[in-house]
Amino acid sequence: MDNYDFTNKWFENSAKKIWTQILNQSKPKKILEIGSYEGASTCFLIDTLSLYHDSFEIHAIDTWDGGSEHKEMKINMKLVEERFKKNTSNAIKKSTKAIELITYKKKSINALSELITNQKSNYFDFIYIDGSHMASDVLSDAILSFELLKINGMMGFDDYLWKLPNSNNLLTNPKIAIDSFTNIFSLRSAIFTSPNHQVYIKKLN
Repeated sequence: MDNYDFTNKWFENSAKKIWTQILNQSKPKKILEIGSYEGASTCFLIDTLSLYHDSFEIHAIDTWDGGSEHKEMKINMKLVEERFKKNTSNAIKKSTKAIELITYKKKSINALSELITNQKSNYFDFIYIDGSHMASDVLSDAILSFELLKINGMMGFDDYLWKLPNSNNLLTNPKIAIDSFTNIFSLRSAIFTSPNHQVYIKKLN
């Protein structure tokens, strides 16, 4: 993507293709993402949805503290946050549309609870979960996000098959949490697609 400063192609290699399909079909106007990192997904949302809407809103949740994998890679999260701000600012300036970008620099469980308290239940058209990879965090993100998701809205999980390097502990991986959520909420949701180590569900009721 032009005019942006990204240090990796994680979003481009994992989610961009399926997001193009989902965004072109559903054209969401109210989006929530958990885990924004350098803003690759946020900028793609801004660029794509600017083609369809005169106004839309994106809520981005991230501590910008990083997880154990970022610490192991010795990634400077302060610079990551600075790139997020610069990249999303460039995307908004490039667009001619009215874009409301709301960021929450806090733990997702706190930000999601705050949104529910502020009457945002059944509010979002599209939610993407790509924050902490700890199973307990992924499960709480999923349950709280489902409350915030509109009926017929889409929710996606990244890193379904991701594993913490040098660990065989299932509780440090997203898969067990995503499997638990999709089973427990099977009467209220349907799996839409699961490409490239990701899972997307649609809320039915």
